[in-house]
Amino acid sequence: MKVSDIIASVGVIILLIGFMLNLFKKISPESKAYGLMNFIGAGLCGYSSYLISFWPFVILESIWAFVALLSLFKVPRGTGSNEL
Repeated sequence: MKVSDIIASVGVIILLIGFMLNLFKKISPESKAYGLMNFIGAGLCGYSSYLISFWPFVILESIWAFVALLSLFKVPRGTGSNEL
């Protein structure tokens, strides 16, 4: 097994655990833990795709990781000073 395969496998396992925990209502999709699992899992999968030069998945996983990262810094509704 190549290093890229190991990295991808760990990333996919993290993503699937997060998905399963959400599906069984053990973790909220708005939680920091869920966002972190998505960020790390997608980041590892994206890096693995980069190692094998599989560009469609580099783009997909990079965007996924970026959006997950943004979710980690999202201000919950009702806490901002500029509510409409």
